[in-house]
Amino acid sequence: MNKKLRITLIIATAVIIIAGVIGFRYYKGFFAPNVTAETEYLYIYSHWDFEDVMTSIGELRAVKDTALFRWAADKMEYPTRIKPGRYRLEPGMNNRTLINKLGGGFQEAVKLRFENVRLKENLASVLASQLEPDSIAFINLLNNDSLATAYGFDAENFFSMFLPNTYEFYWNTSAERFVERMHSEYQKFWTEERRQKAAKLNLTPQEVSVLASIVKGEALHTDEMPTIAGLYINRLRKGMLLQADPTVIFANQDFSIRRVLYRHLRTDSPYNTYLYRGLPPGPIMMPSIASIDAVLNHEQHDYIYMVAKDDFSGYHNFAVTHAEHNRNARKFQQALNERNIMR
Repeated sequence: MNKKLRITLIIATAVIIIAGVIGFRYYKGFFAPNVTAETEYLYIYSHWDFEDVMTSIGELRAVKDTALFRWAADKMEYPTRIKPGRYRLEPGMNNRTLINKLGGGFQEAVKLRFENVRLKENLASVLASQLEPDSIAFINLLNNDSLATAYGFDAENFFSMFLPNTYEFYWNTSAERFVERMHSEYQKFWTEERRQKAAKLNLTPQEVSVLASIVKGEALHTDEMPTIAGLYINRLRKGMLLQADPTVIFANQDFSIRRVLYRHLRTDSPYNTYLYRGLPPGPIMMPSIASIDAVLNHEQHDYIYMVAKDDFSGYHNFAVTHAEHNRNARKFQQALNERNIMR
């Protein structure tokens, strides 16, 4: 073999080796499995840059080889197209697929659910646990009087615009966009049929929600809500005090109360329906859809009194006359005493 041929073979071999090394690096960098099973989701915050993303990936041990991920990200120009969001990580996913997902903003929506919420602060906390904005951002909007007015509410009843349900949101939805969406859902819920039913009761949708919050506070069982709603509507029509214990508890801001006492009834608050006639200025808790519909489709009856049953089933004894109510009340008071429930 002559010298020229040997040189040619050496060069060819070197080229093949270099090409193999480069090819293998490209395969490892783009196509080899790299995502681990250490974490299910990668959260990228709105203010983050590429180094923040890399730090999070490293801390979560989301990929086996961070250096290869960085190399692939640079090649695919990911540092210039960071998109916030909540991204599902599939174990065994390669860098190319992951970077395309992140750079394209192909995040997975959050199934946001809230119910049984008592106060604005509770709602803000629930939202902050499932979306990017913190609880301060949410509570600031919930307490924003001008925002409430813009949506047709006031500071006291704005809370009733947020209907408990399950919604899909992108994790990085802003607090402002969340409120906009809730207003849209509220508008869809309050159909013409529901508005007409509210009008027949001489109540606005906001007032229906306030009454529904009291019904929800009283009812442990959904099937009893229409009966309770009918009772309070009877009281409103007669001009009677509603005398709803849940409003007293709210007025006292002591949600540990199990037995409403005379000292609780003396708390001076527009939410205390033992002192002030009509509906309180706002909901005492977030009304459920079931309680709103219970008001709109309330049971027709003559009851104006109720007291919890002495079997502690969560149901109530209803009465038309005060004498009948007193008999029911004595049974319940005796049951409380027997169980040593004093407050």
